[in-house]
Amino acid sequence: MRDGTIVVAGASLAGLRGAEALRAGGFSGRLVLVGDEPHLPYDRPPLSKHVLTGEIAPERTTLPGVGTLAAEWRLGTPAVGLDRAGRVLLLAGGERLPFDRLLIATGARARPWPEPAAAALAGVHTLRSRDDAAALAAALAARPERVLILGAGFLGCEAASSIRALGLPVTVVDPAPSPLAGALGQVIGGFVAGRMEGAGIDLRTGTEVTRLEGEDGRVRRARLADGGTIPADLVVVALGAVRNTDWLAGSGLDADEGGLSCDRACRALDEAGRPDDAIFAAGDVARFPHPLDGDRPVALEHWGNAVAQAAHAARAMLAGPEAAGPYAEVPAFWSNQFGLTIKSLGLTEGADAVAIVQGDPRSARFLAAYGREGRTVAAVSINAGRWLPAYEGAIREGAPFPPITGGADQPRPKPVPPGLPAPQPA
Repeated sequence: MRDGTIVVAGASLAGLRGAEALRAGGFSGRLVLVGDEPHLPYDRPPLSKHVLTGEIAPERTTLPGVGTLAAEWRLGTPAVGLDRAGRVLLLAGGERLPFDRLLIATGARARPWPEPAAAALAGVHTLRSRDDAAALAAALAARPERVLILGAGFLGCEAASSIRALGLPVTVVDPAPSPLAGALGQVIGGFVAGRMEGAGIDLRTGTEVTRLEGEDGRVRRARLADGGTIPADLVVVALGAVRNTDWLAGSGLDADEGGLSCDRACRALDEAGRPDDAIFAAGDVARFPHPLDGDRPVALEHWGNAVAQAAHAARAMLAGPEAAGPYAEVPAFWSNQFGLTIKSLGLTEGADAVAIVQGDPRSARFLAAYGREGRTVAAVSINAGRWLPAYEGAIREGAPFPPITGGADQPRPKPVPPGLPAPQPA
């Protein structure tokens, strides 16, 4: 397909890069990008870092390449439904936008605090969009006395690092036994916990907040499961994300808050598991079979995945699924927090062993490899990114774990359980 109309639902990173790949691949027809936010596509990683500290203004996060893309924009106009039989995207306000091909890249939104009245209290923030970051940065500039962060995943830890850099007191609460336990396990999470506490973070792991309480419409404290309280006049809710699939209700596609199911060529699947040749998905919203995990469906919230999967979906849309082949990019992720640059390759979920295979945690410069059933499935570096590429081949091939031994700068690997949560059923 080289002409006709392609609509991209979602005007963020995956939507923009997918649209660019379509043009680069020779598509000369009508190209329309639809976004629920009023802003042109922008970069999200700076929102929890430089925007919060005031180093970058929120409006300076617009992604490069936006101004050169030959496309129509429908910004501030969310998709509200999909007529698959008629090949029409339904927009807020009543517009019906016909298409020959559709790329769904609607991403995800922040999971809010579950009690709506408490979530609406002044001083309670989520952090996902540019507007979220701008509002939180303004609130931090007012120098709140007590900042509480609910959640010690990557976003919660990055926000804690940025806010602590402003000289504000920060408490981080998470029911898990360590920061980043869900993504990296307790071994690496325990190391990060030490860095957080060394930076002055009041870290409360194994602690559950059951209620947020306010006075005069403003948050004042968090109530804990054990009956205790934590005073707070600013709360950042960092409880993960919900995929933006609710607008697909009634479309017949296999979609829920965990993502939109796709096949190996990024084609959307219907509720019977059949691919729709006109509808594709990429980025955070896409749930797809990954060969590194035995084709178990995964949904990734990674910057690199959004770019690579969008490009792959564009190839499949133009040249066909067979020509594009299966999407098999090795997942990669990075995070900067508390003076650490954390980078990862592969999928840690389900790993049953981890070993420090390069460097030494005492120097805050090391690399850990993860294994599952005797095979290498992932690697994570801490301030040691130059070592990471050497492990990509081992991860792709499922090499014996640990994959590389006997180097001059290597300790003797001692695999231990990684302390990851139990794998979720597919």
